[in-house]
Amino acid sequence: MYEINSWYTKLIVDRTLEALRKNGFEAVYAPDKAEAVSRILEIVPSDALVGLGGSVTLREMGLPEALKARGNRVADHWEARENGASAEEVLEIRRAQLNSDAFITSTNAVTETGELINIDGGGQRVAAMIFGPKKVIIVAGTNKIARDLDEGLHRARNVAASMNAKRLNRRTPCAVTGACSDCDSEERICNVTTIIHRRSRSTDTTVILVGEKLGY
Repeated sequence: MYEINSWYTKLIVDRTLEALRKNGFEAVYAPDKAEAVSRILEIVPSDALVGLGGSVTLREMGLPEALKARGNRVADHWEARENGASAEEVLEIRRAQLNSDAFITSTNAVTETGELINIDGGGQRVAAMIFGPKKVIIVAGTNKIARDLDEGLHRARNVAASMNAKRLNRRTPCAVTGACSDCDSEERICNVTTIIHRRSRSTDTTVILVGEKLGY
């Protein structure tokens, strides 16, 4: 039974990696979190300023700690906010991420046809994925693979956005129902939706698919 599941998952992963490469991305597979962290540390120089997008995936991997332990400067607005930074201080860190040597984040959905789909409240994360940082690394567990754009958009709106709204204690319908209703709540986090069909010509982008369930 396990072998059949592994066989089927590998087919999906291989299709997705091939499509990502066809669309201009550097795309690699890591079997687990530890290997993904090792790959990232190989790619990112130890003296680089690293911006971290708001991502449960990166925290589950222990990536912020690994980067700091080896001496990287890390622009991490999540940590700053948790440590009591003001709204303006957090905004400055977000701006620093746009000019980082390497920006690392996850994605709300990656399709088997090689697109990356994301929804943001403020837009800084998706902006940095497209233009600004010298290097962009996008990490996603295999749970985030969707068949096509329609399925990917559904996942981003109804799975990722709902779960993040719940995590953030937002007063939105999706934080109660687990489904997007395209609400007009002031606390909605679905303000900016992006689809990266192909690698941006000005951004060196690597996608790492991890053979584990990570993030939302």
